[in-house]
Amino acid sequence: MPDAEAPAKPRRALVVMAHPDDIEFTCGGTVAQLSDDGWHVTFCLVTSGDKGTKDPMLGPADLGALREAEQEAAASELGIQRCIFLRVPDGHVEDGSEFRGQLVRVLREVRPELMITWDGYRGFNHRDHRTVGIAALDAVFPLSRNANSYAEQVATGVEPVRVNTVLLAGSNEPNHFVDVSDQLDRRIDALLRHASQVQAPNREAMAKRMRNRSRQAARAGRIPWSEGFRRLTFGGVGAPRRSDALKAEAKANAEAEEVRPSESSEAIGG
Repeated sequence: MPDAEAPAKPRRALVVMAHPDDIEFTCGGTVAQLSDDGWHVTFCLVTSGDKGTKDPMLGPADLGALREAEQEAAASELGIQRCIFLRVPDGHVEDGSEFRGQLVRVLREVRPELMITWDGYRGFNHRDHRTVGIAALDAVFPLSRNANSYAEQVATGVEPVRVNTVLLAGSNEPNHFVDVSDQLDRRIDALLRHASQVQAPNREAMAKRMRNRSRQAARAGRIPWSEGFRRLTFGGVGAPRRSDALKAEAKANAEAEEVRPSESSEAIGG
């Protein structure tokens, strides 16, 4: 009998962000959908968020450990099993050769075909977000694919890698939208895992906030229940789950909102 066909290898994605909770706020629904679609997704957090607290009694080491644990719990809610922590001090990410080399090594080891990171060019923003986004793009192209860049890595058997598609989160000019309407519950559960950061009294309050934002997006003519990105393609593969019909859906939802009776301020939009 002929040998059975070997199962196809899962497609791989890498998410590179500055702090724990960046992923859940910007692209939590997208990574959950990738996981559901069979992708193997890895999170890479450049810092452990060791400065992000108003509690003067919580030092950087303890806070960093707490936020790493929160990130791993949030990742599990989204179906993600691996988080890489580079542990660069929060607020002190520098776009230098050493840092770019760290990102190149992660890319070469994970070997993704899709990377999601911050849009480093969107103007006023947290310094770490800008730096991580720009450095991650440099690591994707041309550094990680060029054997002469960080050749010492290649000498140890870490081969160059070509990343075909990048999605830039937090962009002022998104051109790619991922429908995450099926992921509302998981997005909320993942966000609430970041208890040291999320300012919501309970799950219901978080759900109401997210529904209201989606409704406001529809009224403004934007796409509801989606996460937007600036998409860069280097050839070879398309990014997942784009639907041009979402724009028509946004318009239809906006028109429907205009003819509905006004809701009380306490009602949760659908």
